[in-house]
Amino acid sequence: MTKKTVTIEISSGLEARPIAMLVQVASQFESSIYVECGNKRVNAKSIMGMMTLGLSAGEQVTVEANGADEEAAVSDIEKYLRNN
Repeated sequence: MTKKTVTIEISSGLEARPIAMLVQVASQFESSIYVECGNKRVNAKSIMGMMTLGLSAGEQVTVEANGADEEAAVSDIEKYLRNN
């Protein structure tokens, strides 16, 4: 299992379009990937799940992946959340 805390640097926060892009990034990997914020933990490959988090720019989330490509998954999701 690979786990990393990331600060969301997408200026608009995670609204519908950025969430759809995040789900696309996560869906490229075989690993199971979850995003945690506070006491909520959702599947990063689920648009509806990600929408329930209501994340804004500057918030911190924990990205967790478990599987054969877990390190690459966490790395790519971190890049997306930091550089978009």
